[in-house]
Amino acid sequence: MQEGPNPALAVKNEEELHWLALRLVPGLGNRVAMRLLNAIGSVTGIFRASATELESLGVPSHVVRALNTGTVFDEAAREAEQARQLGALFLTFRDASYPALLKEIFDPPLLLYARGDLTLLGAPGVGIVGTRRPTAYGRAMAERLAADLAVRGLVIVSGLARGIDSAAHRGALQAGGKTVAVLGTGMDVAYPAENKKLLAEIAEKGLLLSEFPLGSFPAPQNFPIRNRIIAGLSLGVIVVEAAQYSGSLITARLAMEQNREVFGVPGSVTNKNSWGPHVLIKQGAKLVQDWQDVVEELPPEVRRALISSPDATPEPGKPSLFAESLSERERAIYGLLKVDEPVHIDEILDALPQLSSSEVLATLLELEFKSLLRQLPGKNFVKTF
Repeated sequence: MQEGPNPALAVKNEEELHWLALRLVPGLGNRVAMRLLNAIGSVTGIFRASATELESLGVPSHVVRALNTGTVFDEAAREAEQARQLGALFLTFRDASYPALLKEIFDPPLLLYARGDLTLLGAPGVGIVGTRRPTAYGRAMAERLAADLAVRGLVIVSGLARGIDSAAHRGALQAGGKTVAVLGTGMDVAYPAENKKLLAEIAEKGLLLSEFPLGSFPAPQNFPIRNRIIAGLSLGVIVVEAAQYSGSLITARLAMEQNREVFGVPGSVTNKNSWGPHVLIKQGAKLVQDWQDVVEELPPEVRRALISSPDATPEPGKPSLFAESLSERERAIYGLLKVDEPVHIDEILDALPQLSSSEVLATLLELEFKSLLRQLPGKNFVKTF
């Protein structure tokens, strides 16, 4: 039995090669591989396990032979070298940089190919998905929402498909924000072909992710598999336009199953692409008109982090939410507001006796115009940014 890689092949990291080899074993699916990892304890231990032990864990005989002979290590070494030439890295399930949110899903990927800024995996993100054949309205809404959310510190996650996905990535990049593209192909395959330039831009300014080996073509079954990663990386998923049998609805369903927020952008009732988001809204998804509808559903700790972010970039043509100089009165009132708890007008008046009620109300209105707060029923106010 071969217990490791061919010593004649130069490798950077032997344990990394074991992970990659496990991913490349023919007939070994992600769930069975994860079950082996949990039962045996280490990836190297899987290749050292006896045939009897592997069979007792429900591994098919042809997969047992592949694990015992170790012939897949030569292929893994070549794959590792090609990935390095491409500028891609490997993230294994047990790496410290593996996204914590993704570990929470039912079937997290054993290994991810990554190219770009890995720090984005630790930043709060929102998925934006939709049809490959959007209307002009749908494309504009995807770009606008992506830009508005990205400029406020959220990472935009999507699948680099034509249509809504591409619009979301472009919106984030054009606003100077960050985006993650989860591919349904190998890292070296530009699909669709017209997105080759966009793929390169995301690799440079954002992050590309894939769980498929290099050279994997865009097989139809890859995309539902890919969708679980989009949902898993996101705090919530926004569906902009989606027809009745759209893959975007799969992503939304996965998001619900993973206890993520689901949002729907309403459209014309006569447009078939409105079917998906309208059904989701009927089922309890949050109706989205603008970025605030999304942000107010995020966990309080995330909203607090967005407010205090030093790296937020102001949206072109709008007041900066983080660098804008507020008046003394605005700063005093804004400092009393909270993200996760409404503050009543009486509390503000009691805390600022030097200001009249008319001055407080006028200042609150000014802050609301600047999208720094939102008024709730009963003269209650919450901080948005």
